[in-house]
Amino acid sequence: MVRLPHRGWLLDLDGTIYVGEALVPGAVETIAALRGDGRRVVFLSNKPLQTRADYAAKLTRLGVPAAAEDVINSSLVLARHLATLDVGAPVFVIGEPPLVAELTAHGFEVRRDERVRWVVIAFDRTFDYAKLNTALQAVRRGARLIATNPDRTCPVEGGEIPDCAGMMAAVEAVTGETVSVIVGKPSPIILEVALARLGVDARDAVIVGDRIETDIVMGKRLGLATVLVLSGVTRADDPRVAEIAPDLVLPSIRDLIR
Repeated sequence: MVRLPHRGWLLDLDGTIYVGEALVPGAVETIAALRGDGRRVVFLSNKPLQTRADYAAKLTRLGVPAAAEDVINSSLVLARHLATLDVGAPVFVIGEPPLVAELTAHGFEVRRDERVRWVVIAFDRTFDYAKLNTALQAVRRGARLIATNPDRTCPVEGGEIPDCAGMMAAVEAVTGETVSVIVGKPSPIILEVALARLGVDARDAVIVGDRIETDIVMGKRLGLATVLVLSGVTRADDPRVAEIAPDLVLPSIRDLIR
């Protein structure tokens, strides 16, 4: 039996469903039980390194059938939100090809120079001095800063690697400007998109995730039930667990089922 009665379930990916290429034990059975019980499931990720179709294919390969429409990631949300602020704007992207493709698909002019209105900052494993300098010159010409997510690190097999917060900090440090919008968790911007996909309101939804400062803080701020799993970044002795008080703290997603 599922521990919570809510109809809508938002499930984080990295650290919650899988770590790297390793599925968290029990994830397949838990998600099947949720779906079998008539619950609606959407996968929610701050990570912009793959397309939604890529994430769905990975989930399916690991034993969790999913379609691209079942995945909401920060690339999609940033492109949609920026389109409401400055449709078709020229942008410079600190990010990898899937984010560039998402922005291009939404009609933005992705440039490699500083003649832009926005600098888009994301988790970027190719981040270098040249990109930092272009961002600086763009801001000096009046460009604004927008970012996908605030995560400091990303869980991988064997530990963690630097995430978008590192790229944001570098750009903010050299430009003296602050990122004006961060669309990923814990922002209400990504939650609005996810709840629309679920078809439920916040009071009838649960967020399950491994990161207390994004997954759990978002849920607490915006009225969702919150489940912290200890299979990813957050550890049981983290003082923020007691301070923020998720509704449930579980070893892993498998423990959602009694």
